[in-house]
Amino acid sequence: MYYPLNYDQITWISGHYSPQSVKSFNNATFAYWERSLYQRALSVIEWKLPENWQGSVKDFFDWCLYRYGYVMISKNEEYGYFFQPVNLDGFDFYFQPTNAILGNPKLSREFKIHEECEILKLTPDYRGIWDIITYYAEKLSTLDVAINTNIINSKLAYILGAKNRSVAEALKTIMDRVNRGEPAVFYDKAIQQSKPNDPDTPFQFLPIQDLKQNYILDQLLREWQTLLNDFDAAIGIKTVPYQKMERMVTAEAESKEEDSQARVKTWLESLTSSLEMVKKLYPDLELSFRLRSDAEGGEDDGVGENDPDRDERISER
Repeated sequence: MYYPLNYDQITWISGHYSPQSVKSFNNATFAYWERSLYQRALSVIEWKLPENWQGSVKDFFDWCLYRYGYVMISKNEEYGYFFQPVNLDGFDFYFQPTNAILGNPKLSREFKIHEECEILKLTPDYRGIWDIITYYAEKLSTLDVAINTNIINSKLAYILGAKNRSVAEALKTIMDRVNRGEPAVFYDKAIQQSKPNDPDTPFQFLPIQDLKQNYILDQLLREWQTLLNDFDAAIGIKTVPYQKMERMVTAEAESKEEDSQARVKTWLESLTSSLEMVKKLYPDLELSFRLRSDAEGGEDDGVGENDPDRDERISER
């Protein structure tokens, strides 16, 4: 049954969250960016999977590989070749796992690695890339708040002090009609102030500060694009900082390309080495991948060929 949190539990949770006034996680914008960046990361590597792994099964394959960092691949009479997320157990002489524990309701048992199954892993440390996605999703979510706040604060606003509630309601009605776009608004002249700063007048007007000096939306949007570029570089999508495009020399552009390939090359090595072990145990399994990038001019990467038409094909989707 559901029991609502009591005061002590709420206080304990709030007291162990720092900073308490900033909640960057578990909100709508963080969930949006987490989902968006995950789908963005899926565009880096293209897989060729067995026929029975297509459709929603492929979606599950991608999720397990990127979220958990590895999947177990095995074979039996009922399912043929199959993959599953598992827990790893045991260790050999080099402290590598020796057993894979599967807890699927349809099949629950322990498999011997290199004999009954193999592990296909994206990263060398069995961690996946969800830490990268979470890191940038938190920053983009926090930046969204600043962007929305500056949009609101950039509107022309008036601060009025009314003498009583009826005058305040009249002023609200006037502002509603102005914001609604009416060309003219009529009001009872009795609410008009007779002279400035007179405490007996119906309402007072407080001048606002210069809006132009407080407008930083263009800077925030540049930072927003910079964060996306940094994320792309972290997952292997080549980027060029647009704010430096006109002044960037060839060496700087090439350095940025190398930066975008640094981490993905590690992933490719991990995938290649683990896929070789899978093919050694299951030589007839149709499983390969290729990098959707023209970074190496479309040359073969050892497992599959690179794709020079990545951007064009992604845009068609």
